[in-house]
Amino acid sequence: MQRTRTAWLFLAPMLVAMLLVAGWPLARTLWFSVTDTNLNDLSAGRFVGWQNYVGAYGLFGNAGYTEGFWAGDWGLSIANTFKFAVVSVLLETALGLGVALLLNQEFRGRALVRTAVLVPWAIPTIVSAKMWGWMLNDQYGVVNQWLVDWGVVAQKIAFTAEPAYALWTVVAVDVWKTIPFMALLILAALQTLPRDIYEAARVDGVHPLRVFWRITLPLIRLPLMVAVVFRLLDALRVFDLIFVLTSNSSATISMSGFVRREMIDNGDLGFGSAAALSLTAIIFITAVLFLRAARVRLAEDSR
Repeated sequence: MQRTRTAWLFLAPMLVAMLLVAGWPLARTLWFSVTDTNLNDLSAGRFVGWQNYVGAYGLFGNAGYTEGFWAGDWGLSIANTFKFAVVSVLLETALGLGVALLLNQEFRGRALVRTAVLVPWAIPTIVSAKMWGWMLNDQYGVVNQWLVDWGVVAQKIAFTAEPAYALWTVVAVDVWKTIPFMALLILAALQTLPRDIYEAARVDGVHPLRVFWRITLPLIRLPLMVAVVFRLLDALRVFDLIFVLTSNSSATISMSGFVRREMIDNGDLGFGSAAALSLTAIIFITAVLFLRAARVRLAEDSR
């Protein structure tokens, strides 16, 4: 009993800090999400129940019908976010695995190459987004100039403005920046693998591809899953990269971008809070489902 009281005594400051830092803002957001509060006057908000989420017919004095955000740009932002997350995480995982395998080999200057590979990840997201925005500009960007000079395209392309290219341009920039992160995590897992297994496979004359599929990949599967989960959660809350490259374009708006637009640009704190809580729920559910599927898969493979 004394040990339990002592443990709670030491935990109390941390719990109080978490309550103040996370609990209070979450409670305020929950309250705002069921009101029609405007950013210009926080005290004038009225309780509207679940209207911000699902809409209502003439409830609480509203004569018209409100659809809620599910049928509007919110649905589009969900689709954009998941497109971005799925494609970028798949590419980053595959390319990061390839880079990690190369960096795991013994060669002269390996330490220097490892350091150089981390440069894109070390650059702040805002800086890299502005840099790529200038390079991809359709008027003075060097990328467009190279494509025209090499005869790849007949005229310059507005990569960050054209709806057909904007989202995939953001994906490409994100992949360039985040490959080092995935490579670093995977390389750390590769460094822990026992060397005697590879020596035995080399002596037996096993093909390198077979060694990769039968030995390397199964042994790093758990760390690889952890890396994918971290990156997936980060991708689902993307905001800065998309906002800097494409601003408020509906072709690329993410869930976080939608929340920011409703709260800041439109001043609709109630609507934006409902979207923020929905974003949190979507990320949480996605993580749980992914981990559940991965756990079942790993259990089947271990049989």
